[in-house]
Amino acid sequence: MPIFEYYLYKLPLNFKDFPFVSALQEGLDAMNFDNPTPIQELAIPIILEGNDLVACAQTGTGKTAAYVLPILDRIARSDHNHLNTLIIAPTRELAQQIDQQIEGFSYFTRACSISIYGGGDGKAWEQQQKALREGADIIIATPGRLLALMAQKDVDFSFLKHLVLDEADRMLDMGFYEDILRIIKELPVKRQTLLFSATMPPRIRKMANQILNHPKEISIAVSKPAEKIRQDFYSIENTQKIPMILDILKNPEFESVIIFASTKENVKKLNIVLQKSGLKTSAFHSDLEQSQREELMRDFKSKRTKVLVGTDVLSRGIDVEGISLVVNFDVPPDPEDYIHRIGRTARAEESGVAITFVNSHDKQRFHRIEKLIGHTIEFIPIPEYIGVSEAISEAPKRKHPQRRPPQSGNGQGRSKS
Repeated sequence: MPIFEYYLYKLPLNFKDFPFVSALQEGLDAMNFDNPTPIQELAIPIILEGNDLVACAQTGTGKTAAYVLPILDRIARSDHNHLNTLIIAPTRELAQQIDQQIEGFSYFTRACSISIYGGGDGKAWEQQQKALREGADIIIATPGRLLALMAQKDVDFSFLKHLVLDEADRMLDMGFYEDILRIIKELPVKRQTLLFSATMPPRIRKMANQILNHPKEISIAVSKPAEKIRQDFYSIENTQKIPMILDILKNPEFESVIIFASTKENVKKLNIVLQKSGLKTSAFHSDLEQSQREELMRDFKSKRTKVLVGTDVLSRGIDVEGISLVVNFDVPPDPEDYIHRIGRTARAEESGVAITFVNSHDKQRFHRIEKLIGHTIEFIPIPEYIGVSEAISEAPKRKHPQRRPPQSGNGQGRSKS
């Protein structure tokens, strides 16, 4: 199996160079996806040709789009009468994230998807059963919940064409090896299987040999944030986020700002609060028509709008120079999103600042981000007039050098080094 080693760099290839159906290309255009990452450039043709694939790709490389786009192209060319694709993911958060990306990419196609995961109440179980009975092109599921639904005979895999195992090494670390094999035994033998893993230990090799058919293989090195991005975080409670963001935005150094929130509802609410405070802001989310999105981006690029509040739709394909600050109002569910988000600043050899708000529920997500980028992120204490967060208890353990608390309008306590 040939192995291709690549590092992330600016690629000349454009998504329009792939033979995607027009409806799928419209979705890419609407999301401002222009140039594919290396794994997308390499994997998409392999998948379109119908080959099985083993891809060693960490978060931050664009792996989800690498398999979702060619699968959506196949679905768009089919009759949509049966379950086409099963994607197995280790966690609810990843399943939801994949589902959200599929929703964006497939906006102009007739493809539909369902995320299936545990942890909900009886009502959630009933909704998932009903959704499966009514049919979907793509199911994104965690292993445990999928096996439970399979035991109830609620899933028909007879016409399945594609199986994707995302973050396979993580699933094995969580003890899902036997569960995955049980699921695969119920699937058609004749299918395309795609396995994505951040590492390639012997157990992943063993699984690949069991379930894949003469696969191609790709290995991609992970991207790291630009060195000129200063990364800071506040340990903060939700009730302190609005006062803190208003305080940060008083800093005159931050002339062009993107704020990322987890949902479009949060984006809309935060944008209203910021506008009422007198700031020139706009909300960027999936409810907007393409013409509205283009108008917002024109105003932002021309500095008529100072602050753009958006979901992760903004984190990819937006190439705007001069963004001085990125704020993660909510910690992203996957470290890959963090890299894409903060990558909006410090472009074209400029410097930039990335600030993340971390509440008591987001600590594990935040630690995964630090693990991915290979170092801890600088802790900044909350000013006394904002209030002391209960989540601050972990901060002294990090042994960061002491820094002056940020003062209103004075550059967030940043040194001029």
